[in-house]
Amino acid sequence: MRVALYWAPELDDPLHARASAWLGRDAETGAAIAQPEVPGIVEATADPRLYGFHATLKAPFRIATSWEQVVATSEALAAETTPFTLPPLMVQNLRGFLALIESEPCPALDAFAAACVQALEPHRAPLTTEEIARRRPERLSERQRAQLDRWGYHLVFEDFQFHGTLTGRLPDVQRAVIEPAVTEFLGDLPARRRLVRELCLFTQAAPGAPFAIARRLPLRG
Repeated sequence: MRVALYWAPELDDPLHARASAWLGRDAETGAAIAQPEVPGIVEATADPRLYGFHATLKAPFRIATSWEQVVATSEALAAETTPFTLPPLMVQNLRGFLALIESEPCPALDAFAAACVQALEPHRAPLTTEEIARRRPERLSERQRAQLDRWGYHLVFEDFQFHGTLTGRLPDVQRAVIEPAVTEFLGDLPARRRLVRELCLFTQAAPGAPFAIARRLPLRG
């Protein structure tokens, strides 16, 4: 089993239902959802559909300790974290894939992500040779390669970029169709300011299995 700490919209946030419909799966229930009629959408969303709509705080990892210890540490982190306001989000081309990103910096979010990386680290099993190879270490900067070795993921701390993934990597021709379609489909929902009041613990039962929300942990700081 792999686990991860993600941000995901709260269940009563309309963005949860809308983004889940775009991807074709609800990570809360595991249910498949009919996607909008957009040419190529099934293929374009195949990768993020596996994970469910989310933004990474602590990247997926195999457990070196126990599930109970992971839950306890995650609960403790949530208990000491104060809810904060997430800036308006916007659709952006991010290294070839489309995602919802912050429209302005959010130091509280950056600090939260860093705390997630550090808090769960004692529970992370070391990366295998295959897992390292999938990150294409030869393409990483020296700092990112060091972060991959130390933390199991290269985009942490200074390299952290909040993003709610909406597609896999797209060629320019396909992106020209998908980008206006997803922008229209999500409408003004991303741009609404919202409080981050939960930390979501996602699990993946086996390699290739879909990720699901196992716990929604309220921030109580």
